[in-house]
Amino acid sequence: MSNILIINGTQPYEFAPGRLNASLAQNAQKALTAKGHTVRLTTIADGYDINAEVESHVWANVIIMQFPVNWMGTPWIFKKYMDEVYTAGMDGRLSAGDGRTTEAPKANYGMGGTLTGTKYMLSVTFNAPKEAFDDTSEPFFEGSSVDDLLRPVHLNAKFLAMEQLPSFAAFDVMKNPEIEADFKRLDAHLDTVFAEADYVPA
Repeated sequence: MSNILIINGTQPYEFAPGRLNASLAQNAQKALTAKGHTVRLTTIADGYDINAEVESHVWANVIIMQFPVNWMGTPWIFKKYMDEVYTAGMDGRLSAGDGRTTEAPKANYGMGGTLTGTKYMLSVTFNAPKEAFDDTSEPFFEGSSVDDLLRPVHLNAKFLAMEQLPSFAAFDVMKNPEIEADFKRLDAHLDTVFAEADYVPA
């Protein structure tokens, strides 16, 4: 079984208090615990200890990042969390510098991560409909995928040497929500991901 860290990166607003992302994170925690995994859940908006979060990253075999996509990226408190936690972990716990050496100062930038063998999964919610993505006829994203949009988050994880698991997304959650279906899809997604021996250590 695996050690799993779930990070709820929601920034609550009056018009969007974050109940959906909190529920998705709690649902994942419950489902994975029932499968025998050991799960820790950090809700960033409730506060956190930076060094404890670094240690949770070291402890985890899998990290699930749950957040709403705000203005094409992570909520600002999740970016603040990454700034603080990832920077503190550059002492060798999460990365040993940026991968370059004095002997080769121009090579291997971004390859200093020390979380080799750790997997991560993005679980995100959108106001945008699913049809806005992966379609070159749609003028805004112009054929880009969810993972294309969230490439900076993927690169942050790669900087720490984490390996990507398939992402999950719930779409159109404000104007045309299908919440019950989204929970069922997430359960099925977790079943698939955590059934793959190549993804999750036994």
